[in-house]
Amino acid sequence: MDEKNEQKKRITINDIARLSGYSKTAVSFAFNDPSRISVKACQTIRKVAEDLGYYPDPLARNFSLQRHGSIGFLLPQDIHYSFQNPYIMQVVEGIGSVCQQNGNTLTLIPPLNESVVDAVRSAAVDGLITQGMGVEMEIVESIRKRKFPFVTIDGIPSADMPSVNIDDRQAAFDIMDLVLAAGHRSIAIVGLSKVSYEKHTTDSIQNKRLEGYLAAMGPYGLDFSCPGIDTHTCECTIEEGRQIARLLIGSRNLPTCVVTMSDIVAIGCILEFADRGLRIPRDISVVGFDNIQEASYIIPALTTVDQPASEKGRQAAEMLFSMIKGTYSAEKHLCIPYHLVQRESLGAPKETP
Repeated sequence: MDEKNEQKKRITINDIARLSGYSKTAVSFAFNDPSRISVKACQTIRKVAEDLGYYPDPLARNFSLQRHGSIGFLLPQDIHYSFQNPYIMQVVEGIGSVCQQNGNTLTLIPPLNESVVDAVRSAAVDGLITQGMGVEMEIVESIRKRKFPFVTIDGIPSADMPSVNIDDRQAAFDIMDLVLAAGHRSIAIVGLSKVSYEKHTTDSIQNKRLEGYLAAMGPYGLDFSCPGIDTHTCECTIEEGRQIARLLIGSRNLPTCVVTMSDIVAIGCILEFADRGLRIPRDISVVGFDNIQEASYIIPALTTVDQPASEKGRQAAEMLFSMIKGTYSAEKHLCIPYHLVQRESLGAPKETP
């Protein structure tokens, strides 16, 4: 072993504390829990360590702390679909920012062998953030058996499962009421295909939104059984949105408005309608849900529900880290504000001759 490597091996946190001017406790926090010291202190300590050629052994660190140094985000769908959904990626961005602040990594956990339960059984993380989960699901029991602290985003609030949501029922009511107030009575509603751990629940976010749509239709004398009101489901991709548009174009009666539960699906519909020579909103209107960045770029710009995906991820991660650190004092449910964004994709229905 050469002299340089031998010197690196001999360096300890005592050396770093002495040269940085901070305590051994502060040095430990700089590597293990940066949120507990100032940014300046952390940067100074790490710079001294880098100059000395000191790098903590992650395996030894995790063993001593009895932690993995990573939290997991349980993806609701396969990687292929999840990565095509900007809403999910914005949630990941919010979670990742908090992981970075806490000196942890973020592990993305897709279904394993098409099973989220199997994925949880194999996960090597300190806690989990899930999306769209209800307390009665099989996956919850698997998480509890692993003794993972966990928080759900877009889940169903319950006494022992912390959650971060918007009021999906009211948001769906508001967007449908906007559509109906514009004069539309022939409407295609496009939900999302059930995700892998939603198979055994009736109390999902999708159903909350359907309840909101239905409540908005009531004063207009409409419900899902009325002629002109159709429901469809698809995966959350642009191509699936295009397929829905082709299906509607091929039907006997083209609706005057398409109400989707995802901006990505709405954008797919808009692109396909435009390719087929339909003018939006003159020939057909389209509305979405999420307000991803692309919603303002598409022509015409998309009317939608703005829900702060990155903030959801950030709040969920903050909650989870407080649980991991033992500073979380009570079960908590956050309901984050949303708002409607009215753009050019929604107009009055085309008058029939």
